[in-house]
Amino acid sequence: MTLLALLCATGAVAAPAGLAELLERLPPVAQSQLRRNAERWQGWNATGQADFRARVAQWDALPRAQRDATREGYLAWRALPAAEQVQVQAAAAQFAALPPDVQNAWRAQFDALDRSERRGWLLGPALGADYALLQPLLAQVPEAEHAKLLATLRAMTPQQRRELGVLAQRTPPTGREALRRELLAVSPVDRADWLWNRLQH
Repeated sequence: MTLLALLCATGAVAAPAGLAELLERLPPVAQSQLRRNAERWQGWNATGQADFRARVAQWDALPRAQRDATREGYLAWRALPAAEQVQVQAAAAQFAALPPDVQNAWRAQFDALDRSERRGWLLGPALGADYALLQPLLAQVPEAEHAKLLATLRAMTPQQRRELGVLAQRTPPTGREALRRELLAVSPVDRADWLWNRLQH
């Protein structure tokens, strides 16, 4: 069955002229994802399909800002290393067990943070704790360097991240790209010496 026929069979799309050609031009990964979703849909009974339609309607009824924030949180969650996902789940369980007044106080404290700092916590417990210091280095990172930079920062010790944060704060905006590139170029075994040398100048 073609991708178009599969999608039309699910009721997910109508079949306007040109749709088949458009679907065939999608990247193979996107085509595979659509095919898996359509096959999953066909495997559901009428109740499962109705439940899914109801969830979609609830999602569509949310304000755009809430949908965007939820999507951003979900994507950030998926990007976290498994160990940090476990930490976040444990913290969420502890938070849920707190009395409502304590939960409300913590929410108010979090809501009072600067928006940038709140978004920094999307990077997980390790980088979220150091985000205020590292923010100058994380701003305006080219998309191609983003994953490598986060992996490098996560591989550093908390002390090294604090030292890097001091460097980032000291470095004028025009020099931060060079600092970031140096950080990414230095090997893990040389990182402590590099940080020490940079802090001395």
